[in-house]
Amino acid sequence: MTAREVYLDNSATTRTDPRVLEAMAPYFSEKYGNPNSLHKYGREARAAVDTARAQTAALINAEPADVVFTGAGSEADNLAVKGAAWALREKGKGAHIITSAIEHHAALSSVKWLGKMGFEYTILPVDGRGMVSPDALEAAIRPDTTLVTIMFANNEIGTIQPIKKLGEVCRRHGVMFHTDAVQAAGHIKIDVKELPVDMLTMAAHKMYGPKGIGALYVRRGIKLIPTLHGGGQEFGLRSGTENVPAIVGFGKAAEIAKARLDAGADKKLAAMRDYFIEGVLSKIPETRLTGAAGDDRLPFHTSFVVKYIEGEGMLLLLDAAGIYASSGSACTSGSLEPSYVLLATGLDHATAHGSLRLTMSHETTKEDIDYVLEKFPPIVEKLRAMSPFYNKK
Repeated sequence: MTAREVYLDNSATTRTDPRVLEAMAPYFSEKYGNPNSLHKYGREARAAVDTARAQTAALINAEPADVVFTGAGSEADNLAVKGAAWALREKGKGAHIITSAIEHHAALSSVKWLGKMGFEYTILPVDGRGMVSPDALEAAIRPDTTLVTIMFANNEIGTIQPIKKLGEVCRRHGVMFHTDAVQAAGHIKIDVKELPVDMLTMAAHKMYGPKGIGALYVRRGIKLIPTLHGGGQEFGLRSGTENVPAIVGFGKAAEIAKARLDAGADKKLAAMRDYFIEGVLSKIPETRLTGAAGDDRLPFHTSFVVKYIEGEGMLLLLDAAGIYASSGSACTSGSLEPSYVLLATGLDHATAHGSLRLTMSHETTKEDIDYVLEKFPPIVEKLRAMSPFYNKK
């Protein structure tokens, strides 16, 4: 057992807030009704779902009726991309979709799957910070373009996209705009009444809520073809008996996240993020921040590439020191290929293999960061000493 444990993998999942667990607990036991039943227990469950829908909507300043609960953020992405593309094609609007090279697999794979179903798609490049150019988006729009899906903020490199400008381009051309805000919702302020977005994806477990529950904001008047069929729950867009405990948990997590944002927690985290980044870059030579910096980066997110070594080795030695992080490199899942996100930003294969993502939570302290800054440099030195690439430089 190490002297200290520091969890820095909050982009993968967060710890469920105890207040969220407390809110969920009764809906596993004494309040176990099906929200579609008309009796007392059903009405009790329906009221809880309605409350959670209002709480979740308030986080992004949406109307409750515009929030659809799904089984995950990935499912919400699938519903948005496939559901909109099919509905628009049925109306004769066209069958061309635009996305970016750094989207989450849930969106990118949905677009590519639609490509096998007779749709056409364009994948926009990004710059070295992982940013999509609004001008490039405008140039890619065709008369038959119906849908654009570009994520709000990237999970691997933390870059926040110019969503307002991208959405304005879509509005000018009458193109529907979806954004995957799974990493952003609950961590930065989002107002769908101000932003020109038509659909927006969220997930509870990225904001201290439970796993297995997502949500899709669908602007009023947008028509989607459902990807799940059955009893017609969730306004006919997501059949299946509602997961009441998880929905209640999502609502409570959203309520807590909104209060935290209103109190300026994102600014506090951003200051610690910058302290962390400066410490890593100053203590470890030939290390580079990946993604954007400052206001263009998620407040809790840091990510680096460390030359001459691989992410997997860093993860194992950090784990032994009680520091829990992740690598942007897919080699940790058995692939020899580095992250497609990092390659899209212009990194070469060898450098991209040395990626590391360390993402904080509101519970992370300066002492935690100082501990990492103490343990991390010797780990890099040890791995570089064994690296044939470093010894040959």
